[in-house]
Amino acid sequence: MKKLHLTLLVALTICFVTKINAQHKNYDIKNGFGLFGGITQFDIITDNFETTQGNGWIGGMSATVDLPHRWYNVSYGMQLSENNIGILGRSSILDLTPEDIEYKLFTAQVALLFHIKLIGSYVTIDAGPMLQYNSNLELKDDRQENYLIENYTIVTAEDISPISHVNFNGAIGLSAGFSHFRLKAQYIYGFTNMLNKLNDEDFNDIEKKTFKGNQSILALTAMITF
Repeated sequence: MKKLHLTLLVALTICFVTKINAQHKNYDIKNGFGLFGGITQFDIITDNFETTQGNGWIGGMSATVDLPHRWYNVSYGMQLSENNIGILGRSSILDLTPEDIEYKLFTAQVALLFHIKLIGSYVTIDAGPMLQYNSNLELKDDRQENYLIENYTIVTAEDISPISHVNFNGAIGLSAGFSHFRLKAQYIYGFTNMLNKLNDEDFNDIEKKTFKGNQSILALTAMITF
């Protein structure tokens, strides 16, 4: 009986010590809220049109979860931007001098980003997915609405306005700064076909083209964190 009691005592002691040693160290998880704004360069990567990238603006907010015991942090946020792009066209079939047709595009994006720590939280590589809702391509000058798109015989500037509104993007970038101020460079690529909706337009019954385009955005921003 004594041997049985001794065996039970040793077993309980081992379990207790194991449980104590297995407990995780407590860490302070810090949450931050940031506001940011900056400039963009926007383009649509496509073989259908001859494009000229344009400048725009971007602004938004971000909530960050700082994980001291991990090699990364996590943030989620929303951003709004107005982007500009030029698409080559002509005033008529007889016009021998093509010019840029100017469009603007409004976007709203929600993002979940992981921030890989290169030098603590001071310098990070940022990457993650984005879900985007955007407007149509909006002509900046209504006088160009009947311009013909370069390399097409019947497609006008107004015809290509109704692009796809929901797109899925990937973002990668670099952030550097201190606890309350950061500079960020971010590249956003559209994985989905932004021009897919044009494949169903009436003019394509004649043109019989396959429209495909992926958006490309370079954003340079500054962020203040509270």
